[in-house]
Amino acid sequence: MLADDWWRHAVIYQVYPRSFADANGDGMGDLPGVISRLPYLADLGVDALWLNPFYASPQNDAGYDVADYRRVDDLFGTVADAEKLIESAHALGLRVIFDIVPNHTSSAHAWFVEALATPPGTGIWSRYHCVRGRGDDGQEPPNDWLSVFGGLAWTQIPDPASGDPTGWWYLHLFDTTQPDLNWDDPEVWAEHERVLRFWFDRGVDGFRIDVAHGLVKTEDYPMSGEQPGMYSLELDTPVLPQWDQPGVHEVYRAWRGIANSYDPPRTFCGEVVVPTPESHAMYLRPDELHTAFNFHYLRTRWDAAHLREVIDHSLATAGSVGAPCTWVLSNHDVRRHVTRLAPVESDGSVDLERGLARARAASMVMLALPGSAYLYQGEELGLPEVIDLPAEARQDPTFLRTAGEVIGRDGCRVPIPWEGTTPSFGFGPSEESWLPQPDFFAGLSVAAQTGVADSTLEMYRSALRIRKDQPGLGDGELEWLDSPPDVVAFARGSVTVVANMGDEPITWPTDAMLLASSPAVTFANGNVTVAPETAVWISGRR
Repeated sequence: MLADDWWRHAVIYQVYPRSFADANGDGMGDLPGVISRLPYLADLGVDALWLNPFYASPQNDAGYDVADYRRVDDLFGTVADAEKLIESAHALGLRVIFDIVPNHTSSAHAWFVEALATPPGTGIWSRYHCVRGRGDDGQEPPNDWLSVFGGLAWTQIPDPASGDPTGWWYLHLFDTTQPDLNWDDPEVWAEHERVLRFWFDRGVDGFRIDVAHGLVKTEDYPMSGEQPGMYSLELDTPVLPQWDQPGVHEVYRAWRGIANSYDPPRTFCGEVVVPTPESHAMYLRPDELHTAFNFHYLRTRWDAAHLREVIDHSLATAGSVGAPCTWVLSNHDVRRHVTRLAPVESDGSVDLERGLARARAASMVMLALPGSAYLYQGEELGLPEVIDLPAEARQDPTFLRTAGEVIGRDGCRVPIPWEGTTPSFGFGPSEESWLPQPDFFAGLSVAAQTGVADSTLEMYRSALRIRKDQPGLGDGELEWLDSPPDVVAFARGSVTVVANMGDEPITWPTDAMLLASSPAVTFANGNVTVAPETAVWISGRR
C-alpha cells in the first residue's frame, strides 16, 4: 500500500464515467462499468483514479450541475455501486478520488427550487448570489460579468406569483442551470462539510475540487471589463473580480481540518485556474489543498525553452510552500494533447502523425518530473480530439450557448474504444454510445494495442513500470543537464531524460536505454540517437 503522503508522487488516472465503460448497454458509461475495468487500470500501473461527477443531476453540463451531492444519478448506478467501486479499487491497491462541485448547484437542487418559490432577496436566496439589477427598476444586470460558457453571467429572477421579471438577478458563472452558491452563507459551509464526511465515511481517499478558485466573489460585484473569449484552460488566465479572491482560502483551511481528522488523512486536488504560479502556490500552503492541477504546464508550447521555463517556475513556486507539483497534459475540458501539440498545416489541418509523436514524447517528459501526474482516459491509447462530430450530436453547453461559434469540449469526451470493429468498440454490450465514435478508433483500441511493440499503450505501461522501479523517478530532485537549445535534458536519480524538440537528430552518451517514445531511436556504441519529436529515458549520467 502507498504511504499517507501517496499524493505527492502518485500517477492518477482520470475516469470520465459517462465515456469509460457501459455495463447495461444504454450507451452511457456507469459505475458498474468502471468496476469491471478496474483490473485494466491496475495492470496499466497507475496508483489511483479520479472520477468526474456521477451525482444526481439533470445533466445539463454532464453532471457538473449537481442536484443532490449524496445520491448517485440513476444513469450511473447507486450509492451501493459507489461503495463497491471504492472497495474493489482498494482491493487492487488503487486509491479513489471523487469530484466535488462547490461553486454552484443545479437549478434543480432543492435549495434553488425553494428559492424560486420565495420573493427575491429574502429567505433561502441568501445561499445564492441574488442581486438587485442596475437602473431605476433593476432591469439591467448588476454588472458586466460573463459566463464561461458564453453570454451574460446573470439571469433575471421571475416573480414567484406572477412569473413577471423582477429587478433581481442570480449569478451563474457557467450555465443558467448552474446558479453560483454564496459562500458568505453559513449553511453553504455546513452542507459541504456534510457532503465531504458522507463520502469520506464510505472510504473515498480524496476529492478533486471543481472551480476551486471561484467560490468567493468580490463583495460589491464591480464591473470587470472582460471580453468574450477570455475563458479557456488553454489560454492565459485574466485577473477578474469573480475569481481567486482571498476569502476562498478560509474554505480550504476548514476542509483540510476535516480531511486530517480521518485515518489515513484524506486528500484534495484543486482545479485552480489563476494568472500566475505564485497565486497557484497560495492554494498549496500546508494547511490548505494538498495538490492542484498545473494548468501553466498544460499550456506549454512545443518549445524547449518555454518548457524548461514553466517547469522551473512551477517547481520553485510549489516548493516555496512545501508542495509537490501536479502535472497534467489533457483532461475533459481541453483538446487532447495529440491534437493540441500537432503542427498546423497551411490549410488549417493538423498533422496528427506528428502530433502523436509529440504527445508520446511530452508524456514521457511529464511522467519523469518530480511530483504527481494525472492521465486522462484514452491518452494511453494515443486518442486524438474528435473534431468532426456532427452538430446534432454535440451536447456541451458551450456549443449550445454560443450557437456553435465555440465548438466546445465534446471532442475529448467521446467514449474510449476497448476492442473490436463494431459500433461502440466494446464500450458496452450494445452498439449505443452517447457520442458517436469514429471508425479509426478500432485501430486504437485497448485490444488492438495490447502486446504490440511500440504501441502507445505499451509505452505507457512501460513508463509507469519503470517509474515505480527506478529510484528518483516521481520523487526527488531534478537536475538540468547541458544540452542544445532545442533539447530538454534532465537527470532524476540514476535516470536521464532527453527530449528532442528540434528538427534534427541528436546523439547522447549512455550506458543503456530504458525507454523511447519512438522506434526511430537507435542505440549503439555507447550512444543513443534521438530523432526529432522523440523522448528517451536512459540509464546513467554523463
